[in-house]
Amino acid sequence: MSNDRPFLGVMLMLAFCVLAPLGDSMAKLLGGTISLVMLVLIRFAIQAIILVPMVIWSGQGFRLPKGLLGWTLLRTILHIVGIGLMFSALQYLPLADTLAIAFVMPFIMLLLGHFVMDEHVGLHRMVACAIGFIGTLLVIQPNFAEVGYPALMPLGVAVVFALFMMVTRKVAKSMDPIKLQAISGLQASAILLPILMIVPGAIGDAGLFIAPATWLMLLALGGIGTLAHLFMTWSLRFAPASTLAPMQYLEIPFGTVIGWLVFADLPNGLAAIGICITVGAGLYIILRERRLSKQSADRPAAA
Repeated sequence: MSNDRPFLGVMLMLAFCVLAPLGDSMAKLLGGTISLVMLVLIRFAIQAIILVPMVIWSGQGFRLPKGLLGWTLLRTILHIVGIGLMFSALQYLPLADTLAIAFVMPFIMLLLGHFVMDEHVGLHRMVACAIGFIGTLLVIQPNFAEVGYPALMPLGVAVVFALFMMVTRKVAKSMDPIKLQAISGLQASAILLPILMIVPGAIGDAGLFIAPATWLMLLALGGIGTLAHLFMTWSLRFAPASTLAPMQYLEIPFGTVIGWLVFADLPNGLAAIGICITVGAGLYIILRERRLSKQSADRPAAA
């Protein structure tokens, strides 16, 4: 498509891969004091508070293009479920392990991009994605299965976010990213607030009182999450999902560094080898897309 600029899409996805695990680390810290429903609600409410004024100021309004209301609502529901599963898994598993287990997602996205959205998947991307997947398997600790059912939560995250990104790819072509994320924040808040008020135990033991220091962390979580998913949404406007799928592997090394700095969780030697492999696969995709973009830009001039 004329609108596609793969290298720009890759750079935006790289920014997402740095910010997403940073936000996850904050959710892991907050999960011990705030209920899951309240944590996810505040995450989306802050997103709405940040972005709604920007949409109003831009004069866009909140009217959706014809036929997209259902898609945006589906995207919001997938986003709520995916974030809820991720935040839950982080209460049981280390950050790096949670990300590593969830990283069957790029393979799922690759298959969805090829079979559902009819996107071309070349040999280079297939090989790079396969190599990255091998690295991911090395990152997963052999004893993660001993954790029990919480180890299955990141697999649910993988499936939900693969579907979420495919829906985002469809919607992002027709909507401004800021408007899309603002509407998502409003929709999610409207869904979660009644659940918080009606469902027994949803508020949690701490009740509605939140300490000032915790509010600062919640604001940071909401701001980082909003910016991260804006980058992801922008990336899907400029590059196919199958191109961006291998880039997602870079969340693992970034998450490993953050997990080490914040929680003193350091992977063992086998995991470190896997991290190197995933970084190598991701860098290969970046360099290749940059070269292909340059060649594509040079062709009209040569003609």
